Amino acid sequence: MKRFGKLSAVLALTFCMSVLGACANGGNNQTGAANGGSGTQAGKTITLGFSQVGAESGWRSANTKSIQDSAKEAGYNLKFSDAQQKQENQIKAIRSFIQQKVDVIAFSPVVESGWDTVLKEAKDAGIPVVLTDRAVDSKDTSLYVTFLGSDFVEEGRKAGKWLSEQYKDTKEDVNIVELQGTTGSAPANDRMAGFAEVIAANPHLKVIASQTGDFTRAKGKEVMQAFLKANKDIDVLYAHNDDMALGAIQAIEAAGLKPGQDIKIISVDAVKDGMQAASEGKINYIVECNPMLGPQLMKIVKDVVDGKSVKSRIVTEETAFTSEQAKEALPNRAY
Repeated sequence: MKRFGKLSAVLALTFCMSVLGACANGGNNQTGAANGGSGTQAGKTITLGFSQVGAESGWRSANTKSIQDSAKEAGYNLKFSDAQQKQENQIKAIRSFIQQKVDVIAFSPVVESGWDTVLKEAKDAGIPVVLTDRAVDSKDTSLYVTFLGSDFVEEGRKAGKWLSEQYKDTKEDVNIVELQGTTGSAPANDRMAGFAEVIAANPHLKVIASQTGDFTRAKGKEVMQAFLKANKDIDVLYAHNDDMALGAIQAIEAAGLKPGQDIKIISVDAVKDGMQAASEGKINYIVECNPMLGPQLMKIVKDVVDGKSVKSRIVTEETAFTSEQAKEALPNRAY
């Protein structure tokens, strides 16, 4: 009887240990399930630090909303900072994100240059960086994981190709004025370069004035007023974004001219206000730059946190619109 009692005790102890082991394994499986859930890594909510350029245009506002809405939908903890178009504010925000030990830092650089030091600080802290919308000119590409955004050079080329087609048979000079984006920014540099590359094939297409309008409607109006005073014969306006084009339209109309007729207008962005002006014939051609980057950014962030491979350059898909095409597309436009 005593021997049997000892055997029973051993069996009971073995059973309990098995049960405890199974419970421990069950707990690990639950944690694993949490890993696969949206916005979590090892049961911890993903924290994303994002520094935005500012709120200088309708495009930027739509871009901000897309990122904020997408982060909320993904279940991420978003730490958002508005740089108000100042590089020093973005650098300060990035350093704050590093101190807070966020999981990923993403930002749209105000300008292309001057980022190496702060990006190296993020790298040394083990925090991956994702560039959105705008690139940096750093030669050390290991300082960031990927760049998500439009091909600004190609946007400039699209604008140039349309214009070249319009004036392919001209025997006279075509006077073009250009409203540049923020000086030193990637879209301003690249949209100018792509446009210049294409129109160079036609010696009659001449840019007679080019000046920054800082991507804002007010500045676009101001600079266009100056262009009109300094140049009697302007045939074409090429604006690096819709807001500057819309400001320029105000100046053109105030001068007693008809935008889209007396002066042909090409713009980039295709936000609702720009598309509305195009549908009215005031803008002749709009090259699309899609601001809805939020869903793609959240997927990239999740892949980076999960240690998955991410392409170093991810280009958004975009199109372009004539006035008639803008009229057709406007009712269903999401931004």
